[in-house]
Amino acid sequence: MPNYVTSVGMEVHAELSTKSKMFCRCQVAFGGEPNTRTCPVCLALPGSLPVPNREAIEMVIKTALALNCKIGGTKEESIFHRKNYFYPDIPKGFQTTQYGEENPFGYHGYLEIPTPDGGTKRIGIRRIHLEEDTGKLMHLPSGGSGIDYNRAGTPLMEIVTDFPPDIHNGEEAKEYLSQLRQILMYLGVCDGKMEEGSLRCEPNISIAPEGSKELGVKSELKNLNSFRSVQMGIAFESRRQEAALENGETLLQETRGWNEQKESSFAMRIKEAENDYRYFPCPDLVPMSFTPEYIEELRANLPELPLAKFQRYTQEYGLSAYDANLLISEREWAYWFEEAIEKGGEPKAICNWMNSDFAKMLNEEGITSRQSKITPDHLVELVKLIEDGTISGKIAKTIFAKAYETGDMPKKLVEASGATQISDTGAIKAQVQAVLDANPDVVAKYKGGNMGVKGFLVGQIMKATQGRANPGIVQQLLDELLSS
Repeated sequence: MPNYVTSVGMEVHAELSTKSKMFCRCQVAFGGEPNTRTCPVCLALPGSLPVPNREAIEMVIKTALALNCKIGGTKEESIFHRKNYFYPDIPKGFQTTQYGEENPFGYHGYLEIPTPDGGTKRIGIRRIHLEEDTGKLMHLPSGGSGIDYNRAGTPLMEIVTDFPPDIHNGEEAKEYLSQLRQILMYLGVCDGKMEEGSLRCEPNISIAPEGSKELGVKSELKNLNSFRSVQMGIAFESRRQEAALENGETLLQETRGWNEQKESSFAMRIKEAENDYRYFPCPDLVPMSFTPEYIEELRANLPELPLAKFQRYTQEYGLSAYDANLLISEREWAYWFEEAIEKGGEPKAICNWMNSDFAKMLNEEGITSRQSKITPDHLVELVKLIEDGTISGKIAKTIFAKAYETGDMPKKLVEASGATQISDTGAIKAQVQAVLDANPDVVAKYKGGNMGVKGFLVGQIMKATQGRANPGIVQQLLDELLSS
């Protein structure tokens, strides 16, 4: 039995975050009453003509630049084509798209993903092109089907990985999709909501004996909308194809669906060949070319991307990989962190508060950092109150919770409550001695070698001072008195 190598080509479709559709002025939105966001253009009524959405084109070029692509097709111009096929959810009878390697907005790029050993792996990008989305079939309880054309004509960007594929297992595919989703969200070109279909993935999986120069027959898993589905779907298909070959079966190039509940794929149809679609240039849309000045202007406005932020956070701020990954997980979360640093916050302390107490409170309420009453100024002031010894870490948690609730600044809350930290050595020493006098049996255990009871004594001292005693001074005085 030979060892098989899995190869995975990834086709990712991202609905662009434009206000209007690709070739008309109808609104783009999720859900809503069926067939209320349509017009003669997106319904393909006779006499209607398309006008390209400039914002959508710029979003695709920005994505191509972020993924290190060349711009404008190998012939230095981009062309829209008609992809001809009949299906009820496409009212024109054809889809306006871009065909081939010569015509997309972006080509020959790459995306680097982190590897388990702490390095990176480069995944080649073959092309990035723009097309229009289809409508949506709605299967009715009575047995018939309805069609909602609200989504028809929505700008849809397709990102296709290189051939032969650089991805060889479900884990790499999941990491690729995760990194790509982050980049799209950082660029503001897609909201990344996989559960709403804004981002969907179609892996093409094939296996071949190790050392083979030819790839095996591929199967395409259609419209996966979660990282888990991608990872598990690829693993299942690899096993299914290997079992089929070992049983002497002939694999077919086919499109397959994914059953999340059964964690298995099922055949949908034999995969079409490109010539079945009868591609030809769209006569209603002129070729487009882009000046170097225009491309460089878009490049100059790209934000710092997630992987670059990760490397900067770990190298410049000394954060752990775990902390850095949490901070860059969402663009606004990273921007909130950076704003706090710019205002004078200590990076590690700000990170700790954000990834623990603050994140927990936001999750419980189901809101974002910008929707809360806490600003970067709040957290910077709180951290400085701890650093200068005005309050202890325990008091800070109480103050932060109150600030989250009211929006008041920490310093104001500390002054109003009188909850400043006690750092007077004499006052703390008196409390330490009182606790030792009240617990002679515990002191005896400590002196008998049971060092673990020291924590109890510290707790009693902090309780007696309502958590206000300086912890460092408490530890120092407690050690001195216990050893005397």
